[in-house]
Amino acid sequence: MIEKSITILKELQHPSGLFSASKKEVSTGYNKAWIRDCIYESLGLEATKNLKEVKKAFWALFEIFLKHEYKIDHAIKQKPTEKYQYIHARYDPITFDEIYEDWGNKQNDAIGAFLFKVGELEEKGIKIIRSDVHRRILQKLVDYLLSIEYWQDKDNGMWEENEEVHASSVGACVAGLKKISKIVNVPLSLIKKGEETLNKLLPNESATKDCDLALLSLIYPYNIVSKEQAEQILTNIENKLVRKQGVIRYVGDLYYNNGQEPSWTMGFPWLAQIYKVLNKPDKYAYYMRKTLDVMTPDKEMPELYLGNSIIQNENTPLGWAQSMYLVAASA
Repeated sequence: MIEKSITILKELQHPSGLFSASKKEVSTGYNKAWIRDCIYESLGLEATKNLKEVKKAFWALFEIFLKHEYKIDHAIKQKPTEKYQYIHARYDPITFDEIYEDWGNKQNDAIGAFLFKVGELEEKGIKIIRSDVHRRILQKLVDYLLSIEYWQDKDNGMWEENEEVHASSVGACVAGLKKISKIVNVPLSLIKKGEETLNKLLPNESATKDCDLALLSLIYPYNIVSKEQAEQILTNIENKLVRKQGVIRYVGDLYYNNGQEPSWTMGFPWLAQIYKVLNKPDKYAYYMRKTLDVMTPDKEMPELYLGNSIIQNENTPLGWAQSMYLVAASA
């Protein structure tokens, strides 16, 4: 099953290095590449030691930032006042052009995720930074987060919805800035401002959402919350969001809602991985069993199942979910 999942993920990766979010032929738009999805999809290949593909993905992301460096420069000089002035979230995986359609494209967590993983991979001895050009981009991304005032910037968050200050976005930026501070210049005050916001928001995700699947990212991969905060996040999610076929993103989610919120399969391996890290083998095994139960007969992880059903949507497999299974299943 691990080998099958590796094959599935590799099939989603384009020669350019970028991953489609789902199969390349889907009609939902998930044949495109998201910065965040590419990073999360690379986690499974990193966990299974497929490092050639991981490096290729991150070098492609550097190329995206280089292609659109003029836009980063403009945002550093003058704080963006319009959505289009932000670093875009979604790209053509072949040409690296922006997908201009409005898709909730203010996604600050994607920048934090990139900084975090580049820093972490370098820390592990996996060389991602190949030149001073790469270092220049990393420094500019730090300066960009300063310019947009990420700690109080209302973005669309992980789910690309209403503009609010999201704990998962602020936390991703804090984690990224901390990790990359060993490589480029990061003012300590830039981290502190994010930490202050995070501590005010938690255990809530935002002003309108108390409990949200996105908060799991603060535990894994970012490890940016205290033990007490992590326990509160887990308690809330398990009490309010876990369902038979997956984990709903939040109460009242309207995406693919058939009268009930859809269940996202990636929530199960995500919880399993967190309990593996927390050294709770019984909970780990419980969520791994649930992960296997929601795989298709072809061992694919769908994006979601419609509420209280076994009907999956077209985004099968979802690369992010397939990757989270590999992360949780790997030693």
